Amino acid sequence: MFVVIDSGSSATRIYLLKFSDTRVIDKVIITEGVNSTLTSGSSDILRQSMANGVKQLLARNGLAENDIAFIIASGMITSNLGLHEVPHRIAPASIAELAQHTVKFAENELLALSIPVILIPGIKNDTTPSWANLRGIDLMRGEETQAAGVLLGYQPRLPCTLIELGSTTKLISINEQGQIAGSITSLSGQIYAAIVKQTFVSSSVTTSAEEPAEEIDRDIIDAACRSVADSGFLRTVLMTRFLQFSFPTTASQRKLFLESAMAGDDVKLFADAQQQGFNFDGDVFLIGNARRCEIYQHVIQQQLNIDNPLRIISDEEQIDLLAITGASAIANILHTLQ
Repeated sequence: MFVVIDSGSSATRIYLLKFSDTRVIDKVIITEGVNSTLTSGSSDILRQSMANGVKQLLARNGLAENDIAFIIASGMITSNLGLHEVPHRIAPASIAELAQHTVKFAENELLALSIPVILIPGIKNDTTPSWANLRGIDLMRGEETQAAGVLLGYQPRLPCTLIELGSTTKLISINEQGQIAGSITSLSGQIYAAIVKQTFVSSSVTTSAEEPAEEIDRDIIDAACRSVADSGFLRTVLMTRFLQFSFPTTASQRKLFLESAMAGDDVKLFADAQQQGFNFDGDVFLIGNARRCEIYQHVIQQQLNIDNPLRIISDEEQIDLLAITGASAIANILHTLQ
């Protein structure tokens, strides 16, 4: 058996698996990510929380630490805010190259556990940035493992593009050779969370438990996108508040308007991606919350000349399986190299 860790900014997912298949035996989610390093000034809380999460997983499955061959981890655990910074690989990079450049730790060396730990590197764009040309700068940690999961689990038509809708919106290009060729990222997910938690716009989009979620009204989506194009993103966010007092709308409709404004602003990523050489001729995957995927699907089809079918992966277990499949493939490559 082995353990897969997918480490993010605000949470960490820990999975228990068998070598014979990629079905998850059990899963633990801990509410600690690298944000805890920012708030505490140390990675000790994250380190201890990860170790406790693994112990919890083993205890409820009647396993000891020596029953686990290794832990393989990706994501923000490999950043300067994580447990050990692993240099990014330069795009394009293949799954085999990621495996060859993993960083290995002996028992008790990284976590207070008698289990070896393997860290998967992230990938950054091949660019020479300057103040005059910043657009090519981008990097990923964790998404490369999900991309490997798409390649192996879905056998996409290459070249293909992944649109990951999480705490960030990240476009990932996979070239005709099946290499991860680069990425473009916006902070839309975290900005949306901040708006609905930290600004007075929150009161205009807060729905009651009795109020059903607004169905996807394409007129509202289009109106938000027009507002972003005409007046900019920040005024459109404020417009969400103004709608409450100037136009007969429900909180659900205003929430959809705000969600659509994020998508309308993110459309710039696609135009930028096309100019940077991203090839949309193959499959295009939308990965994330089903509602958000549907909004982005409409915006992409309406505003961009991308006629390819958009494949949506929104089931939580299927999204989990992407990182698991990618990490498992890298682990198998390492096993064959030994």
